[in-house]
Amino acid sequence: MIEINNASMMFAKKGLGKVDPKDCFKALDNISISIPDGCIYGFLGSNGAGKSTLLRMMCGVYKTAPGSVMIDGEDVFDNPAAKGKLFFVNDETVQYTQFTLDGLAKYYASYYDSFSYEIYERLLKQIQLPRNKRMSEFSKGMKRQAVVIIGLSCNTKYILLDEAFDGLDPAMRKFIKQIIVDELVDRQATMVVSSHNITEINELCDRAMLIHQGQMIFADEIDNIKSGFGKIQLARKSGTVTREELEAAGLSVMQYTTMGSVAQAIVRGEETEVIKKTDTLNCDISEFIPLTLEEIFIYELEAKGYGANIIGND
Repeated sequence: MIEINNASMMFAKKGLGKVDPKDCFKALDNISISIPDGCIYGFLGSNGAGKSTLLRMMCGVYKTAPGSVMIDGEDVFDNPAAKGKLFFVNDETVQYTQFTLDGLAKYYASYYDSFSYEIYERLLKQIQLPRNKRMSEFSKGMKRQAVVIIGLSCNTKYILLDEAFDGLDPAMRKFIKQIIVDELVDRQATMVVSSHNITEINELCDRAMLIHQGQMIFADEIDNIKSGFGKIQLARKSGTVTREELEAAGLSVMQYTTMGSVAQAIVRGEETEVIKKTDTLNCDISEFIPLTLEEIFIYELEAKGYGANIIGND
């Protein structure tokens, strides 16, 4: 299990270092989540939210200040044994350009006792990349495929992917995702993946977390997240239902609009509880519509002042 407890990170505006707090910004602010064994956990967030910083904390690259990141009960920072249980697929591949794929396999096999050449050969046969060609000659998508092959071949308990499917065409994205899932299921491994592609997170992951400006908005099983939000449409002959009435009925309103006599609101809460509260408003028409994970993402960030017009999906 990965346990992140009250993790925070301050960066100097001109680089990492111990300087006056006035010259720093908080990249992460008091993040606490538990990632159980055998799950696929998705990190969602606005641009610059802190997803990559958190992944680097989980790898022990950055030290939490304050807080802790524990891998199977051990602090990961400055702990080779804990770090040996995970492999991090970075969002950049420039560091691999001088390697051939076979050379990269040999390099990581020297660091990971768990490295499996059997897995490496099997995956290479499936994906069919040139093994003795320098990766500087690979396309962006081929580099991604190569690093995923190496990451899975290291045969670690945990694999962390930062925008790992970026640069892959739709057919290859589907193929690589299926290979990853098959490998993880076979050995009951755990994957943490960050992505701007919300549909991808919804399809791949059991659980998800949303962070914005370094702060956690929610973290839960995806089914629980989706069951905690909805859109309601209400119409009443005696007059349009106001936002104040909705809030007086106990509803947590994220967004409210009207069109003629019809009121529409985005609310937090499970369907049965929301319907119970709207029933007290004596509406002639009342409808509850579940939200997709993408809609939840947009409405939550809009509520934080992040414009829907600048939210992108990969």
